[in-house]
Amino acid sequence: MLSGPDLGGGYLHQLSLDPVRDGTTFTFHAQDGGSDAGGPPKGPLDTYGYVHPPSPCMFGGPGCWHRRFLLPQSEAPRVRQAYNRGRFVLETMIGQTYEGGSVALEMGLREVVQRIGPPLEREGVEWYIGGSGAAWLLGARLEPRDLDLGTTRAGVDRIAALLAEYLIEPVGPTDWPGSGIVRAARAFVGTFREGVRVEWSVPLEPREIRPFEEWSGKAGVARLEPVTFEGRPVRVTRPEYALVRAAERSRATAVRAIVDLLRVRGTDRELLLELLGPSRIPPLERERLAAELSR
Repeated sequence: MLSGPDLGGGYLHQLSLDPVRDGTTFTFHAQDGGSDAGGPPKGPLDTYGYVHPPSPCMFGGPGCWHRRFLLPQSEAPRVRQAYNRGRFVLETMIGQTYEGGSVALEMGLREVVQRIGPPLEREGVEWYIGGSGAAWLLGARLEPRDLDLGTTRAGVDRIAALLAEYLIEPVGPTDWPGSGIVRAARAFVGTFREGVRVEWSVPLEPREIRPFEEWSGKAGVARLEPVTFEGRPVRVTRPEYALVRAAERSRATAVRAIVDLLRVRGTDRELLLELLGPSRIPPLERERLAAELSR
């Protein structure tokens, strides 16, 4: 065990490592810490990529959540730094997710754009803002709870270096539920009590890239639009991406806000139909959305 037991956000945390053939598996463990940790916890950790192991884990017991990262053992100091920041900001993140706590979106976005924009532009590395944050920047009346960044394989590591002090997960190969094996990182940009969660990844598992895919990890695939944020140029994905994701998750308020935006800006019908095809939206709802935005 590298660290622990430590407290944060109502959970008892441990950081462990296990040597494996291809490197070292670092594991963040978290379990209900009870009253000693200010618990019980106010919400589960699956929103942040944690999973329940199929059997009790060595440190966390039967109710343990965990996150795993395959990295060289030499990365231990950076892993420990991200682990510690993660547990320090967990109370704030849980409050934002489950109690409607305010998200310092503009403050966090300002820091992200200032830190990563100029270096990546000089180096010719593609990056952009996607998801609900993109729709918000384009004028949709919704409140993003986090920021999702799109970039390339080189960009994943470069963004992590530029946001190093804010990382809550180390950059490296890991499993993101719903996305498979990715090279990724997460950060909480701001202070321990105020900020916004930021996430970025590229897929590592071999697969065919779909047309216009939002998070392909390849430059020039997603359909982007330029916007200006506080005088700085930023590129964002088209609102159709956020619309389809909101519809898949039955977020009616967000769907309505993005539909209203598209009625003003105009719909990229080719993109919308391409995204609706493989989506998990029921067929009748797909047809209704397509028809509504064709009027």
